[in-house]
Amino acid sequence: MQPRNMSMSGVVDLAAVKAAGEAKAKAEQARAESARQGGTAAVAPSSLVIDVDEAGFELDVLQRSAEVPVVIDFWAEWCEPCKQLGPLLERLAVEYNGRFLLAKVDVDANQMLMQQFGIQGIPAVFAVVAGQALPLFQGAAPEAQIRQTLDQLVQVAEERFGLTGLQVDAEADPGAPAPAQAGPYDALLDAAVSALDAGDLAGAVQAYKNVLADDPGHPEAKLGLAQAELLARVQAMDPAAVRRNAADNPQDVAAQIAAADLDLAGGHVQDAFGRLVDTVRRTFGEDRDAVRLRLLELFEVIGPEDPRVTAARQALASALF
Repeated sequence: MQPRNMSMSGVVDLAAVKAAGEAKAKAEQARAESARQGGTAAVAPSSLVIDVDEAGFELDVLQRSAEVPVVIDFWAEWCEPCKQLGPLLERLAVEYNGRFLLAKVDVDANQMLMQQFGIQGIPAVFAVVAGQALPLFQGAAPEAQIRQTLDQLVQVAEERFGLTGLQVDAEADPGAPAPAQAGPYDALLDAAVSALDAGDLAGAVQAYKNVLADDPGHPEAKLGLAQAELLARVQAMDPAAVRRNAADNPQDVAAQIAAADLDLAGGHVQDAFGRLVDTVRRTFGEDRDAVRLRLLELFEVIGPEDPRVTAARQALASALF
């Protein structure tokens, strides 16, 4: 599947949705009915993440969206980015303590839902608020941006629909094991740094991966892994030959990617980003996707908060559309 990029800038303005007023009325009606029946019981933390199929979509997603924003994670077993994004969303669902419900949809088993949402690539994340479907983002986006989007979703749901979320009872799962505490990872991080100092890039990469296997969103490990992998790629390069090849073959995707790696490793951040954005503009299909993915990897090396990354993301979006 070819991915379809979705904005990470936040939730769309629900005031522009024609059915917003009707959806709000339905949400209020559903809450009033719940109150007449004694209110909604507190839920266990384990109930904040649910598997949903086509048969249960009406009840588990559409009806529940009158009580709480429902975030839908479209995934598949064969999708590698899904294996990183899924655990992160599950962790955030528990951390947000009932402010949203996470519904996981296996696209291989629910092709009709995938078609109804117009999904062209996975992972893809949508939200349903008071019956209104909203595209959030696509791909394994950085945790900081996912949090920003979720914060906006929660704010919109509360301010415009009065959806304050679910009451969570942390003791409602007496038989469930206590959640594993993430970290500390000082020993593993120290091992990674020691490996870098010794020139053992493979060892550093593995040490960072060991941290991320337990805590996929760990910022220091993500940054360290991206940097170590970059150094490993450029270690055996002949810089002069790589730059000459890139200059002589502007249409050669592999040559441009290699030169961009060298640019970034040498501190020429904007040159690296600009080279790959330009390459995205003149490529298509698998070649374009390869360049885009490498550019996203280089964003991780610099960090999502860097203004050069922000500018390059905007340039990438312009190049893609």
